[in-house]
Amino acid sequence: MFKKLFKKQTASEEIVSPANGELMKIEDVPDPVFSQKLMGEGIAVLPSDGRIVAPASGEIIQLAETKHAFGIKTDLGAEILVHIGLETVALKGQGFNPAVKVGDKVSKGQLIIEADLEFISKNAASTIIPMVVTNSSEDLFTFTWKTSTDVTRGESEVLAITLK
Repeated sequence: MFKKLFKKQTASEEIVSPANGELMKIEDVPDPVFSQKLMGEGIAVLPSDGRIVAPASGEIIQLAETKHAFGIKTDLGAEILVHIGLETVALKGQGFNPAVKVGDKVSKGQLIIEADLEFISKNAASTIIPMVVTNSSEDLFTFTWKTSTDVTRGESEVLAITLK
């Protein structure tokens, strides 16, 4: 009985796809900031529509002034950046409609931003959505990556994060 009481609990959480589409390795993103993991470990999604959701439950800790990216701190402490499209900062917020603000508590699968993919594809480098754990270099977590191809926003697990 005491062994069960004092057994170390392993905390982990499931991170889901922020968008419908095709899962990609972060190394295949045509932007060296992401593909060389300069911002952290991650994955990417080539989206099939513009509804972007929370990949985990937590708090919105960042919403870019240009609305093209958001950061969420998960309940486990992982800080996840979801960046909608490549070179989309130049759009100055056009094509993005956020449904949250900094400080909001959100649930996994909750709508965060609606993005106009047609507008983005015509006016930016790509619609690819990199998603990175920006505090991955702190060595707090172990990552288990999933290898699905087609993913469903808010449902398809793309990563499991375990506290070391």
